[in-house]
Amino acid sequence: MTRASKPKAGTKPVPTIPAIPPADVLGRLAALKTAATADLKQQWRELFAVEPPPYNRRFLESRLAYRIQELAYGGLKPETIQRLEALGEQLDGGNPVLRRIRGDDKPITGTRLIREYQGVEHSVTVLHDGYEYRGRPYQSLSSIARAITGTRWNGWLFFGLKNRRGTA
Repeated sequence: MTRASKPKAGTKPVPTIPAIPPADVLGRLAALKTAATADLKQQWRELFAVEPPPYNRRFLESRLAYRIQELAYGGLKPETIQRLEALGEQLDGGNPVLRRIRGDDKPITGTRLIREYQGVEHSVTVLHDGYEYRGRPYQSLSSIARAITGTRWNGWLFFGLKNRRGTA
Protein backbone atom coordinates (compact mmCIF):
# COMPACT_ATOMS: atom_id res chain seq x y z
CA MET A 1 0.00 0.00 0.00
CA THR A 2 1.39 3.39 -0.95
CA ARG A 3 0.70 6.62 0.79
CA ALA A 4 -0.07 9.82 -1.01
CA SER A 5 2.87 12.12 -0.58
CA LYS A 6 2.37 15.60 0.77
CA PRO A 7 4.08 18.53 -0.89
CA LYS A 8 7.31 19.36 0.88
CA ALA A 9 7.39 22.53 2.91
CA GLY A 10 8.63 25.48 0.88
CA THR A 11 7.83 23.99 -2.53
CA LYS A 12 5.41 25.78 -4.80
CA PRO A 13 2.49 23.87 -6.26
CA VAL A 14 2.70 23.30 -10.00
CA PRO A 15 0.27 25.73 -11.66
CA THR A 16 -2.29 24.40 -14.08
CA ILE A 17 -2.65 26.28 -17.33
CA PRO A 18 -6.24 26.29 -18.54
CA ALA A 19 -7.22 24.68 -21.83
CA ILE A 20 -8.91 27.11 -24.19
CA PRO A 21 -11.79 25.84 -26.34
CA PRO A 22 -11.26 26.76 -30.03
CA ALA A 23 -14.72 28.37 -30.08
CA ASP A 24 -13.52 30.99 -27.55
CA VAL A 25 -10.40 32.04 -29.44
CA LEU A 26 -11.82 34.85 -31.61
CA GLY A 27 -13.66 36.45 -28.70
CA ARG A 28 -10.59 36.34 -26.49
CA LEU A 29 -8.35 37.76 -29.20
CA ALA A 30 -10.76 40.65 -29.84
CA ALA A 31 -11.00 41.37 -26.11
CA LEU A 32 -7.22 41.83 -25.83
CA LYS A 33 -7.39 45.22 -27.61
CA THR A 34 -9.88 46.69 -25.14
CA ALA A 35 -8.67 45.00 -21.95
CA ALA A 36 -6.96 47.08 -19.29
CA THR A 37 -3.23 46.52 -18.88
CA ALA A 38 -3.85 45.06 -15.42
CA ASP A 39 -6.20 42.51 -17.01
CA LEU A 40 -3.59 41.64 -19.63
CA LYS A 41 -1.04 41.04 -16.89
CA GLN A 42 -3.51 38.81 -15.03
CA GLN A 43 -4.14 36.81 -18.21
CA TRP A 44 -0.37 36.49 -18.61
CA ARG A 45 -0.11 34.97 -15.13
CA GLU A 46 -2.91 32.52 -15.93
CA LEU A 47 -1.67 31.49 -19.37
CA PHE A 48 2.09 31.43 -18.78
CA ALA A 49 2.15 30.65 -15.02
CA VAL A 50 4.82 33.32 -14.45
CA GLU A 51 4.87 37.02 -13.72
CA PRO A 52 4.50 39.21 -16.82
CA PRO A 53 7.61 40.97 -18.11
CA PRO A 54 7.85 44.75 -17.74
CA TYR A 55 7.36 45.30 -21.48
CA ASN A 56 4.86 47.51 -23.21
CA ARG A 57 1.22 46.73 -23.82
CA ARG A 58 1.68 45.82 -27.49
CA PHE A 59 4.18 43.12 -26.55
CA LEU A 60 1.79 41.67 -23.97
CA GLU A 61 -1.09 41.67 -26.48
CA SER A 62 0.89 39.92 -29.20
CA ARG A 63 2.34 37.24 -26.93
CA LEU A 64 -1.05 36.63 -25.27
CA ALA A 65 -2.70 36.33 -28.70
CA TYR A 66 -0.15 33.71 -29.72
CA ARG A 67 -0.48 31.86 -26.42
CA ILE A 68 -4.29 31.76 -26.63
CA GLN A 69 -4.09 30.22 -30.11
CA GLU A 70 -1.32 27.87 -29.02
CA LEU A 71 -3.39 26.52 -26.12
CA ALA A 72 -6.51 26.19 -28.26
CA TYR A 73 -5.03 24.67 -31.40
CA GLY A 74 -1.71 23.27 -30.20
CA GLY A 75 1.81 24.59 -30.62
CA LEU A 76 4.38 23.88 -33.27
CA LYS A 77 5.13 20.23 -33.97
CA PRO A 78 8.59 19.03 -32.85
CA GLU A 79 9.52 18.45 -36.51
CA THR A 80 8.68 22.07 -37.31
CA ILE A 81 10.75 23.34 -34.39
CA GLN A 82 13.72 21.22 -35.50
CA ARG A 83 13.37 22.47 -39.08
CA LEU A 84 13.27 26.11 -37.94
CA GLU A 85 16.34 25.58 -35.76
CA ALA A 86 18.19 23.96 -38.69
CA LEU A 87 17.29 26.89 -40.95
CA GLY A 88 18.52 29.29 -38.29
CA GLU A 89 21.82 27.43 -38.07
CA GLN A 90 22.22 27.67 -41.85
CA LEU A 91 21.52 31.38 -41.71
CA ASP A 92 23.92 32.37 -38.94
CA GLY A 93 26.08 29.29 -38.39
CA GLY A 94 25.12 29.18 -34.71
CA ASN A 95 26.85 32.51 -34.06
CA PRO A 96 24.76 34.47 -31.50
CA VAL A 97 26.37 37.76 -32.58
CA LEU A 98 25.06 37.31 -36.12
CA ARG A 99 21.57 36.60 -34.77
CA ARG A 100 21.40 40.09 -33.30
CA ILE A 101 22.30 41.81 -36.58
CA ARG A 102 19.25 42.76 -38.57
CA GLY A 103 19.58 42.00 -42.27
CA ASP A 104 17.73 45.14 -43.30
CA ASP A 105 20.29 47.36 -41.57
CA LYS A 106 23.00 46.47 -44.07
CA PRO A 107 23.24 48.74 -47.12
CA ILE A 108 21.93 47.34 -50.40
CA THR A 109 24.32 45.10 -52.33
CA GLY A 110 26.32 47.17 -54.79
CA THR A 111 26.30 50.32 -52.67
CA ARG A 112 29.63 52.16 -52.57
CA LEU A 113 30.66 53.64 -49.24
CA ILE A 114 33.18 56.44 -49.59
CA ARG A 115 35.17 57.83 -46.67
CA GLU A 116 37.98 60.33 -46.70
CA TYR A 117 40.56 59.65 -44.01
CA GLN A 118 43.74 61.72 -43.60
CA GLY A 119 43.34 63.19 -47.07
CA VAL A 120 42.90 59.82 -48.81
CA GLU A 121 39.55 58.72 -50.25
CA HIS A 122 38.63 55.11 -49.43
CA SER A 123 35.88 53.28 -51.34
CA VAL A 124 34.12 50.13 -50.11
CA THR A 125 31.61 48.10 -52.13
CA VAL A 126 28.80 46.28 -50.32
CA LEU A 127 28.57 42.63 -51.38
CA HIS A 128 25.82 40.10 -50.72
CA ASP A 129 27.92 38.34 -48.06
CA GLY A 130 30.27 41.08 -46.89
CA TYR A 131 32.28 43.98 -48.28
CA GLU A 132 35.09 44.58 -50.75
CA TYR A 133 37.91 47.06 -50.17
CA ARG A 134 40.85 47.39 -52.57
CA GLY A 135 39.86 44.16 -54.32
CA ARG A 136 39.90 42.14 -51.10
CA PRO A 137 36.77 40.68 -49.40
CA TYR A 138 36.00 41.60 -45.78
CA GLN A 139 33.33 40.29 -43.43
CA SER A 140 32.76 43.55 -41.58
CA LEU A 141 33.10 47.29 -41.93
CA SER A 142 35.01 47.34 -38.65
CA SER A 143 37.80 45.23 -40.13
CA ILE A 144 38.02 47.63 -43.09
CA ALA A 145 38.10 50.64 -40.77
CA ARG A 146 40.92 48.97 -38.85
CA ALA A 147 42.84 48.30 -42.09
CA ILE A 148 42.50 51.98 -43.00
CA THR A 149 43.27 53.55 -39.61
CA GLY A 150 45.37 50.94 -37.85
CA THR A 151 43.11 51.20 -34.79
CA ARG A 152 39.85 49.59 -33.74
CA TRP A 153 36.76 51.40 -34.95
CA ASN A 154 33.07 50.66 -35.13
CA GLY A 155 32.74 50.32 -38.91
CA TRP A 156 29.22 51.73 -38.97
CA LEU A 157 30.44 54.87 -37.19
CA PHE A 158 33.58 55.16 -39.30
CA PHE A 159 31.62 55.10 -42.57
CA GLY A 160 28.84 57.36 -41.25
CA LEU A 161 26.08 54.76 -41.32
CA LYS A 162 25.35 55.29 -37.64
CA ASN A 163 26.00 58.19 -35.31
CA ARG A 164 27.26 57.85 -31.74
CA ARG A 165 23.69 57.72 -30.41
CA GLY A 166 22.92 54.63 -32.47
CA THR A 167 20.66 56.12 -35.14
CA ALA A 168 21.36 56.28 -38.84
